[in-house]
Amino acid sequence: MTSRKPDEPLARNSRLRLVRPRALATARRAVTTRRTRPAPRPPEGTPPRAELARQARHVLADAVRIARWAAVERGATAAPGSGPGAVPAQERAAAALNLTPGQIRAGWDRARLAGLVELHGDTARPGWRLHAWDRDDSAVLRGWVALFDAWSLVHPAAEGVEPSAVAEVVEALPQVLSLLQLSQGPVLVPALLDLLGQRVEELREERCEVPGAEQAPAEAPETTGAPAAAHGTDGLPSLLDWALDGLAAVGALTLDPGAEGRHATLTPLGNWAVWVKLEQICVAAQSPAGNIEQSAEDMLRGCARLTPGPARAEYRAWLAARTLSSAVTELLTVARGEDALLRGLAFEALRVVGAPAEAEVRATVAEPSLRPYALLWLAEYEGADPDDAQEVLTREESTWLWVDTAAAVADHGESELLVRHLDSAVQGTVPALLDEIRAVGHPRTVQVLVALAAAHPDPALAKAVRRAAFQVHTGGA
Repeated sequence: MTSRKPDEPLARNSRLRLVRPRALATARRAVTTRRTRPAPRPPEGTPPRAELARQARHVLADAVRIARWAAVERGATAAPGSGPGAVPAQERAAAALNLTPGQIRAGWDRARLAGLVELHGDTARPGWRLHAWDRDDSAVLRGWVALFDAWSLVHPAAEGVEPSAVAEVVEALPQVLSLLQLSQGPVLVPALLDLLGQRVEELREERCEVPGAEQAPAEAPETTGAPAAAHGTDGLPSLLDWALDGLAAVGALTLDPGAEGRHATLTPLGNWAVWVKLEQICVAAQSPAGNIEQSAEDMLRGCARLTPGPARAEYRAWLAARTLSSAVTELLTVARGEDALLRGLAFEALRVVGAPAEAEVRATVAEPSLRPYALLWLAEYEGADPDDAQEVLTREESTWLWVDTAAAVADHGESELLVRHLDSAVQGTVPALLDEIRAVGHPRTVQVLVALAAAHPDPALAKAVRRAAFQVHTGGA
């Protein structure tokens, strides 16, 4: 029986395949391998995103022109909206763009609500969506959805209407939109009015509000031919007309006369937007903690099992419910925590934020635990291909990221995936990898090495990794 040195198998098998490292993808695979929810598909007949974006660009064409004019006229202290100095700005914009002052005011409001411009005191600055308008269909669609959500601001109710009645209609209108979306065609306005009356009545019952008994005799004779009055909702016909006109103004539906009366039909954009809203509700309902309404940490945990596409949709929904500055701060707070998987996911969510997150992400470059993620984020933001972005990292930063990703896999993944993670190391041999891991000083180094040693099927390699873990733990060389 011949003898051999214990390290001989390690020496023979220590070469690592030099593959392009994809640390964040590896960390995500730690949990998405057990994903069960498929990516949702839009309703049959929905136009491609490029066509939807073309339609959204058409709806917001004047708003974009005004926003770009304002971006060039940065020397002006006032924006062509409202407030001191707005009228001269409106007149200059109207003359330059061949529009009326009224069209300028309306277009400016749309630009502001769609995120094409941002107001900082009396100064207007181009919004990040304006910069991406011609090249990013997703930015265009998100801008139009923001306008769709703000339809009641685009088309204010008439003066003298009770604010509580307006609020009831705004709260009840999603039910009307759902009916239009399910009908997949025109719906007569009287049918929409009946549904709106029922929904308003339900909302009042939920708030324990019952119409006054003294109103009943006056309303009773009007029940024939006036469906809303039967529910104690007199005045709804004019409010429904206001709501439908407002949705038509933002391009969500069309109103047409017909032999049986006026009818409403969702546009392709409106149909898609209602579907998106319903899908967001379903995602929130299906997630364990209600992702969209939760904190950043709980939202990221809820998204961990989703593949990138559905996860980005969830990030967008979560961001839409918050101010961007507070959302970015909350995501970076999570990234500074101990969970390496959430650190990677937080920066993926920040990729959805885009330009508004640049300053805060750039500031984290000075933080060792966030530096590799921030450098990759900035490289991709500045146009680098995700597959090539790793080249901005030094050898030490790549090694630190390798350990951080291994920590995510060890905490959330399976041992087989941790073993495969060896293939993404930039070092050519296991001894070189171990030497550099010890040098970078990642706080999870010992735990990662212990987990890797326990998972690896090669006894000699596992022994060398355990010895390295012991050396790090005791402070040895």
